[in-house]
Amino acid sequence: MDTKQAYNLWASQYDTNDNKTRDLEAHALRGSLADIPFKTCLEVGCGTGKNTLWFQERADYITAIDLSEEMMAKARQKISSSRVLFKQADITKEWTFQDGLYDLVSFSLVLEHIDDLDHVFDQVSKSMHPNGHVYIGELHPFKQYAGSKARFDTENGTEVLECFNHHISDFIQSAKKYGLVVADINEYFDDNNRNGIPRILTIILKKV
Repeated sequence: MDTKQAYNLWASQYDTNDNKTRDLEAHALRGSLADIPFKTCLEVGCGTGKNTLWFQERADYITAIDLSEEMMAKARQKISSSRVLFKQADITKEWTFQDGLYDLVSFSLVLEHIDDLDHVFDQVSKSMHPNGHVYIGELHPFKQYAGSKARFDTENGTEVLECFNHHISDFIQSAKKYGLVVADINEYFDDNNRNGIPRILTIILKKV
């Protein structure tokens, strides 16, 4: 099952399943972007709208995209604002879904499913205003090294999604090729227990 099919299947239970990664990433996003102003936002991987709801309180306009039509359908049920435009898109292809340039481009639990980071960061840079920011929230590589992957239970067993291991330096070095430099980096832990393995990695990039 490819990534799009898997998320279409997952959509019906995504909001109700126990999911520490989903919940901690939502917390991390809000903390990471609390002091960063933005009027326009391109939300890559809006899913069921867990972060879109927060973005619409902060931004004048949001383009919210996702690979999965079923995940996006759940988001549309929650959000009817004229300031949010939902679009189905595959970011591994040429980007034609932008509505002008953005102050912020966000990725929430998306890039683990993307093999070619260079293509993505190239398109991101072309989609942003100078001095704009990029938010990346990912399952921490340390978790991936230990074998953790996005997965969910179905009546036919556990569905494990295709994931690619990206080291922290992979994000930073790929982004740098396209004029995106690190403004902040942070790690988030289950129950804020910093003696354990971090669950979520966040990186804030700035276009120079």
